[in-house]
This record gives sequence, C-alpha cells and structure tokens, in this order.
Amino acid sequence: MDKPLIPLPERLRPKNLDEYVGQRHLVGPGAVIRKMIETGKVSSFILWGPPGVGKTTLARIIANQTNCEFYTLSAISSGVKDVREVIENARRSRSSVFSKGTPILFIDEIHRFNKAQQDALLGAVESGVITLIGATTENPSFEVITPLLSRCQVYVLKSLEVADLDSLLQSALQRDAYLASRNIVIKEKEALFRFSGGDARKLLNVLEIVVSSFADDADIVIDNSTVTDCLQENIALYDKNGEQHYDIISAFIKSIRGSDPNGALYWMARMLAGGEDPLFIARRMLILASEDVGLANPNAALLAQACFNAVHQIGMPESRIILSETCIYLATSPKSNSVICAIDAALEAVNRGDSLPPVPLHLRNAPTKLMKELGYAQDYKYAHAFEGNFVDQEFLPSGLEGTRFYEPGPNTREEDIRKRLISHWPKYDYEK
Repeated sequence: MDKPLIPLPERLRPKNLDEYVGQRHLVGPGAVIRKMIETGKVSSFILWGPPGVGKTTLARIIANQTNCEFYTLSAISSGVKDVREVIENARRSRSSVFSKGTPILFIDEIHRFNKAQQDALLGAVESGVITLIGATTENPSFEVITPLLSRCQVYVLKSLEVADLDSLLQSALQRDAYLASRNIVIKEKEALFRFSGGDARKLLNVLEIVVSSFADDADIVIDNSTVTDCLQENIALYDKNGEQHYDIISAFIKSIRGSDPNGALYWMARMLAGGEDPLFIARRMLILASEDVGLANPNAALLAQACFNAVHQIGMPESRIILSETCIYLATSPKSNSVICAIDAALEAVNRGDSLPPVPLHLRNAPTKLMKELGYAQDYKYAHAFEGNFVDQEFLPSGLEGTRFYEPGPNTREEDIRKRLISHWPKYDYEK
C-alpha cells in the first residue's frame, strides 16, 4: 500500500466523542461539554491547554454533532475585516428559514488576536449571532480582553496521560489503513511517550516518522533506541511545525537560570525565528525575574516589566532588541529563588490543616465601639511611633509563632537583608 499524502494526525482526527481520547473531565459521562453536545445547547467558551490535546478537534466534534454551521478563523492570518465578514455571514445564516441554530465560530490561537479584533467579536457573542469557541495555549486572563472573557466560560485541557497515549497508539495501529497494512511490533513505548510530552499530535507525528524510516517491505520493530535514533536524524522534520515549543522555552529558561547569556540568546533566537509570540517570551522572562533572580537584583523585575510593555507597544522586528537586552540582563544577574521558596512555604502552612488560626486581636481593626470593647486593636504597637520605625511584636497567629518562611539567599543584597532581620527578629534565628 502506497504511503498516504495526508499526515497521520489528520487521518486519525476523531469525528465524534467515542473516538476522542483524553479530557474525561470535560467530555466524560455527565461532563459539561458532553452535556452541551447531547442537549444541543452550546454556549461560548474558551479551551485553554497545551498543543496537541484536542482543542481544535473538540470544536469540530461539537459542530458536527450539533449540526450547527461552523466557521473557523486563525488568529495568525485573520484581521478585523475577516471577523466582520464571518459575523455578517453568520447573521444571514441565523435569520434564514433553513437555520440549524446559532452558528459556531472557532478561533484558533485566540490569544494572538489584538484588542480591536477581539472587540469586533463582542456584539455578536453578546447578542447570540454566533457561539464563540476559542482555543489558546496561553492564559486567557492575560490574553483575552475582560469584556469578551466575561461572556465565555474557560475550560482547561490537560496533557494526555500515559493511558491516553497508549490508547491513541493502539487506535492508530488498528484504525489507520496504512499502518494496519504494515507488520509493526512495538517492543518498547517509553521513548514514544517521552518524546510526545502528552501531545497527541506529536505522538502520531513521531510514530509516522519512525515507520517511514523503514523500507516499504520491511518488518517494523519499534523500541526506545529506534525512536531516539530516528528523531535525531529527522530533527528538521520533527521541528517544522513548532512541535518543540515547550522544549525550547524550557531550554531558554534554564539557560537564564544557569546564568549563560549565550545559551539563552540562542534559544530565544530559535523561538523568534520560528514565529513564537514575542509577548510569550517577555512574559516568561517577567516570571523568571521574580522566581530566579528575585531579591538578589530587584531591578530585574522592573526591567522585565518594562520589556513586556515595550514589546506589547512596539512589536517585531524591533522588539528583538528589547528582548535581547532583558535576556542578557537576567542571565548575567545574581540569582536567588528565596522569593518563590518563601511564598510556597507560607502556602504550605496555610494548606496544611483544615482549620486556620484566627487573626490575633491586636492585628485587627476596631471601627466600632463593640469591637474595641472586645479587645480588637488593643496592644497594637504603631511601628512609626518607635525609634527606627520598628518595634518587636507578634504578627503570626497562634501556633505559628517563630515560623520562618523567608530564607535570604547567599548574595550581596540578601546578606544585607539577613543582617537587618538578625537585628530586628532574634526569635526567627536568622543567624543559622
């Protein structure tokens, strides 16, 4: 049998929920999206999750099984004019005597729509001219304007688990005519699953690449070494659709954390050359500025915030210069993860028990006479009334006295902080 021209992920794209793999919390029995499909009452929503977990497929299944007219736009290639044309077509369809219900507009990578494009959707979504289904790999809270977000539910899709990937693999070997015609023996699956990273499309692409590496008449035996060797030889093919998005951003972050500006610049260049959203890169550097540089150099967060704002206003190609400056600055800054360790330790203390201690009376406000009589604000010491604007008093609730959440890092700035804490708070034992 001749090799098919259509890629394996497209050949195996599910057409109904019975073929759909994963996301049981959304499409399992009694789950919210399954109920929408079964009742035919689909409301506007946004699917948020990593690549290859079924966002586009789920939107198509909804359109197919509800028999609604289905429009699709890509945020990469569509403008305000395209949005308005689709809305006008949907309005005419909605008013037709042959209408099958509210048309569905699916927008892939909705996070790439600018404010004007998103504004153009508002009226149509609010008036029911269209049902909007958006797909995004980015947090909608940052990327979707508030008025539009308030009109849509957000459903989070998860990376596929090993059981899901295994089910998908077996389905591919049985359902795809070409694969079923080959004598394929899978001795080991670990590398297949590891390279897929919970991404269904990536798993099928890897499987197709490996199978294609064998002669047409050869028996195919797939093990971990075969998969690894094959992908190393076909790395260009493997990368052509940005499949290593998360691998490259991981290498970028780890290079900055490791204080290597050259490695960081290389991985950033890979992302920019591959068409990555520069705001995505700027946002990750803003997070890193607090997570990995932190109080060792507080100015890092200021520069990263300025970078994010500038990239948002200027756009490419000039933004590459601003991104480069921030990348180098963060990579060459002293590092400290004391900030994230401190808040995680505090959150662990908060989440440790079912009941939380009350706020001590001296730390409460006393706006009424009754509260004053009950002891609210009594014995509170106003720091500015004391020498050096400091006075020793207890700020933690009962049972947590003396608990140390913040541990200064071994860098110049935080050593100064440690000295001040030793002077002010001997009970926290910061000398150790």
